[in-house]
Parts: sequence; C-alpha cells; structure tokens
Amino acid sequence: MAQTSNLGYPRIGRQRELKRAIERYWAGKAEEDEVREVAAGIRAAAWQVQLDAGIDHIPCNDFTYYDHMLDMSCVLGLVPERFGHTPGEPVSLATYSAMARGGDDAAALEMTKWFDTNYHYLVPEFNGPAPVRTGNAPVDAYREAREAVGDRATPVLVGPVTFVLLGKYHQLPIAEHVRQIVPIYQQLLADLAAAGAEWVQIDEPCLVQDRVAGELALFAEVYGALAASSARPKIMLQTYFGSLGSSWDAVMALPVDGIGLDLVRTPGNQTDLLGKGFPADKVLNAGVVNGRGVWRTNLDATLGTLERIVDKLGRKDGLAIGPSCSLLFLPHDVRLETSHDAEVLADLSFADQRLEEISTLAKGLNEGREAIRAELDADRVRIDARQRSDAHHAGTQERLRALTAADAQRATPFADRIREQQGRLGLPAYPTTTIGSFPQSGEVRSMRARLRSGRITAEEYDTWVKSQMDDLIRRQEEIGLDVLVHGEFERTDMVEYFAEQLGGFIATEHGWVQSYGSRCVRPPIIVGDVYRPHPMTVATSTYAQSRTSRPMKGMLTGPVTILNWSFVREDLSRAEVANQIALALRDEVLDLETAGIGIVQIDEPALREGLPLRRAEWQEYLDWAVHAFRLASSGVQPGTQIHTHMCYSEFNDIIDAIAAMDADVISIENSRSNEELLKAFTDNKYEREIGPGVYDVHSPQIPETGEMVERLRNATRVLGAEHLWVNPDCGLKTRGNAEVWPSLTNMVAAAKDLRKAAS
Repeated sequence: MAQTSNLGYPRIGRQRELKRAIERYWAGKAEEDEVREVAAGIRAAAWQVQLDAGIDHIPCNDFTYYDHMLDMSCVLGLVPERFGHTPGEPVSLATYSAMARGGDDAAALEMTKWFDTNYHYLVPEFNGPAPVRTGNAPVDAYREAREAVGDRATPVLVGPVTFVLLGKYHQLPIAEHVRQIVPIYQQLLADLAAAGAEWVQIDEPCLVQDRVAGELALFAEVYGALAASSARPKIMLQTYFGSLGSSWDAVMALPVDGIGLDLVRTPGNQTDLLGKGFPADKVLNAGVVNGRGVWRTNLDATLGTLERIVDKLGRKDGLAIGPSCSLLFLPHDVRLETSHDAEVLADLSFADQRLEEISTLAKGLNEGREAIRAELDADRVRIDARQRSDAHHAGTQERLRALTAADAQRATPFADRIREQQGRLGLPAYPTTTIGSFPQSGEVRSMRARLRSGRITAEEYDTWVKSQMDDLIRRQEEIGLDVLVHGEFERTDMVEYFAEQLGGFIATEHGWVQSYGSRCVRPPIIVGDVYRPHPMTVATSTYAQSRTSRPMKGMLTGPVTILNWSFVREDLSRAEVANQIALALRDEVLDLETAGIGIVQIDEPALREGLPLRRAEWQEYLDWAVHAFRLASSGVQPGTQIHTHMCYSEFNDIIDAIAAMDADVISIENSRSNEELLKAFTDNKYEREIGPGVYDVHSPQIPETGEMVERLRNATRVLGAEHLWVNPDCGLKTRGNAEVWPSLTNMVAAAKDLRKAAS
C-alpha cells in the first residue's frame, strides 16, 4: 500500500505567533523562555494538523526560529569568530540572533535567496572555526515530535553537500569541507536511530541544478559513508524544485533507502521515471502535489499519473505520495479567507489543503477511484466552472496583440539621455538617496487597521498619510539627501499594494508566508488578465513633489518582481503574464511623467531569483524578463530618469541582461557582499550609473561615517566617481527611526567627504 508523506510545514504559526514572539525578544520585551514556549506551541499544532490529515511520515526539525541553514551552521559549530562563541558550546538564542541580524560590532551572515524561491537563507561561512558538533537540536526535535506523533515522526536535515555548496569563504576544496562535516552527520544519524527514528529525510536540492561528474562522485562518496553504518535510520534522499536531468542515473545509484522526486515543477523527472523506471530496492517519495502553487490539484489527472507510476514500478509498496517540496512556501489554510467569492476560493489550496489532497490521492490509489468518487466529481465540477469563468480582459488581449519591438526600446541611447537628465536634475557628485520605504510605526499600522474597519474615512486616512509624508520630506531635506522619496506609508508591501489595485489579482487576508526570519509577506494571487483600472501612485507622488524643490522619485514595483512574488495562474505562460503586468505599469510610468515626476524607480529585486535552476534554460527566461521591464519603462522621454533596484543577487552571470534592461541608474545590495558585486559591473564594462549599498539595512547596527567613506572609496576605485550614487542597500521599512536617521545622517556625511576630497 502507498503511504503519505510531507516534507515540511509552515513554521511562523497560523497567526504569525513566532514573528511576534521573536521580535519581542529582540526588542528586550520578552525572555527566551517565552519565545521557546510559543515555538513549542507552533510545532505541536503543526504536527496535530498533519496527524489529523492522515500523513504517515510527518517531518520534524523543519521548524526554525529564523532559518534552517542557520540552524545547521549552529549544529556544525560553524559560528564565525566575530560572534565570540566558544567552539563546542551550545549556541544561545542571543548568539543565534546576532548571526542572523548582526550585533555589537559583528556583522550578520550574508543573506541570499533559497534557489528560485522568495525565501532567504543565511549563508554558511567556512573561513572560521573547524566544524564541531554543537548541541543536540535535531535529536531533541525528533524526541519532541515522537512524543506527539509516535513513529510517524521523520527528522529532516539539510544534506551535507548542499550545505557546503551553498556556503561561502571556502578555504579548502568543496569536497574537503564536505568530508569535514560527514562525521558529524554520521553521529547525528546514529543518535537519531538510538532515539527511535526509522527514517531520516536528508534534503539535497542542489541535485536539481547542473552538476559536474566530480560533484556527483562526491555525492556517491558521502552517501556511501553515511549508508555504511548499520546504526542509522533509513535515508530518504530528498530533492525538489526541479528535475535531476543528466544526474538521474548517478542519483538512482546512490546507496540510500529512498529518493524523493519533484514531479510537478518540470516534466523531466516524470519522463525519466516512466521511461527508465526506478530501483526496486528503494522507496519512491513521489512529489505530485504542488508545494509552491496555490491552485487546487487536479485529482483525476494526478491520480492518473500515480497509476502510471505504479504500473511502471509494478508495486504500491515502497511508494509514498507527498508534495513537490516543503509546504513552507504556502500559507496555512484557505479556510481562513472569508472576503472572496466562494468560487474563487474553491480553486485554491494552501498547506492544510495540500495535506488533504495527499491523503485523498493515497486513498484513491490504494482503494480505487470509487473510494474517492465524491471528491473526483466535485473536482470535475470545479474545473469546469473555472474554465467557464471570465478571466479574460479584452483590452489587455488587444494591447498584447498590437505590441511592436519599438514599444520595448528607449528612443535615445543612454549616453545622450544621461546628459539631458543631468541638466534637468542638477545633482552633485555622489548624489544621495534612499531605496524608497521608511519605517512603518505602530501608528501607521493602527491607522491602516482603522481604515479597514471603517473607524475612519478614506479622506481622514489620506490626510494623515500626507502629514507623515510632510514630516518625512522635511527630515530628508534637513539631513541633506539629494533625491527624496515619499516613504510609502500607504503601502503594506511592495507587491501587495499594486496587486490590490490591478485588475486580475486578488489579495488574501491571512495568506502569510515567510520571506526571512520574522519577515512575512502575503503573496497576491493572479486569477485573470492583468490591467490597470485607474492610476495607482500618481496622486501620492504628485503631492510629495509639491512639498519640495528637490527631485522626488516615483516608486513602482517591476513586472518581473510582481510576477515572481505572486502566485501565478497556471493557464498562461509566465512570459505572457509578465507582459500584461508590464503594460499596466507602463501606463503608470507615463502618467507619473506627465505629472512632472522626473525620476521613476521600477524595482526588480526578484529578477534573478526567477532564473531556472538549469543554465540551459536561462536565456529564454532573461529574454522575456528583460522585455517586460523595458516594456514598462521605455515609453518615457529622454529626460526622465529610470531607476531600478536589485538585492541579494549574484550579478556576474546576468550582467548582460541587467545592461539590456537599459535603466539609467541601478541600486544594488552590496554591504553584505564585501564589494564582490562591484567587480561584476567593471568586468563587464557596465556604463550606466550605480548605487552600491553602503550599509546593511537588515542589521540594527548604525554604520559609522568612516566605514561608509571607505566603502565609497573602494567603489570609486572600481567604478569611477562619475557613475556613483550613494544609498542604503535596501528599503528601510523594517527598521526603526532610531536606527534610520543616524544611519542616513552618517551616509550623507560620507558623501560630502567624498565630494570634498574630489574638489
């Protein structure tokens, strides 16, 4: 009989309890014991949901206070020396938090995207102490779960090869770093077996990327060593986010007891599985339910896939049915949503519904289709209703058909545009600005809640927002910023704000997912053709510009970021949806220009994260992603300056695409990357203007002027003064005013120092 499995569950709590508890701890308003009590409650609730859904293999050690890669760094004793930790001693929550956020004079670990998702992980560092097992967290997590769900508890570990490949500052060859930590994994497996674990899930998602022969040989060596001990649980080697591709045969030959495959994201695994078969001595964990999308599973089609797999394998035993990846990337429960039409909600499936779908599919496979006839019939009715629904917008379709190459092309080259822009804007050398957002206080959130509940009118709310903008503009002028922003007080989230105003989107009430640490977002859902019913930012930007003689940036989120940070409809290509969003934004850009806004920033922080995990597929993605940006930005006159912002990106491999975007100014995350990103621009002779972030907004530390002067000097040597802007590395929304204003004051002072030195 086929079993059911899950690979991971949302860990923020159904009401974001973890966010509130850990932020109280960071603010000194809660003790560590309070945070741990909240965390225990979240874990217990998660296990109960999975138990109630009938899941046979329930993950544990998938919970984290901040990030699972950071957890593994702590287990392996890879705590950089700057945090003052004694090797081998348990890592305190205070040290753990400092590694994540920075503390005293210790910079935080670098943060970057987890594969092609919108989740961020903390990058392990390999230039510090030698690995040493520190604490017993995975085993303790298993024991806690076993008390709750018995033998169903399955501990989850980040695999040793993936862990090292995703690190940085390697002082040895990758293989040597891996060999250093394998003995610790062997100890963990032995201890998990002694505690009663029958299976352990070891995640190696790097196997779905391009891997060379030497790396595949390393996987064989590592799993040979882990499998060699008889005192260990059975090993489920779990992959996700794509297909094994050319690594298929090597992975099938690994000496593990089971292999988990993503059968949703790309077709390759399903093709190889049905064509080549699967080892008879291994359990197949079949990821047939989408762990990254919110549209309900087509039960009939998916059950058909499972039936074909069983026919190929010749067995149901040794088959587990589960999601394509951890459910971390989904909201908790669609039943919490009450503000949308029932027909729309019927099409949606969040984490809890995915568990139900898994159990339904297993029942249908084990007992036959008649056992789930009611579910199949209801699903067929739902699909028919969806196909008949009015998801199409005639105006959008007509505009797409009428597009020409000229619509995605600036009228004049950059060298000519920049002279006109400089004459219009009159900015000094090393012009200073911010990325866009400013801190949103409790009062901001309270006023927004009062508006939603009807306790204040829209006019009262608008008047209050204008007062906040007035104060912010005055303070920016006082400290000497050259290009101002309005602060985005009216925006809850840089994508959600636009999704709430664009046709074709719906926004959720409780659809929170974790972005990093305590940062949660509510990705909007694209349910139909995208269009702009009315201007979205023009009134706000026009008001803000009227309050100052300095340039005021119009602030938009780019089409690719809106796409990548949303749950996208499945009946159109992502390229077509991106163009729909771009056309809506193009209208907004042109309206801003007409209203007198001379600088329009179109943020694309998510452009790189959308890259396919296989390099052979990159160019197709970059072609349509760049086209969408240019479609949004290219209608303006030469004197209107287009900015864009990117963060947490490795730019070397997409620098040609960044140049092809043809933005006049790009601001980038740089402060956590030790100027590594700048080299990408100089090596590729990037000719446009650049604002390399001079301080890390994700750290509570206030940067010193001298520190930023040194960063700017380094950037000047690399890029040249004529190309440089001065800015933080990201928006300031998540920081407090007590940190923001001293930091910006020091930043402006650093720019003035550079101007003085250059004069």
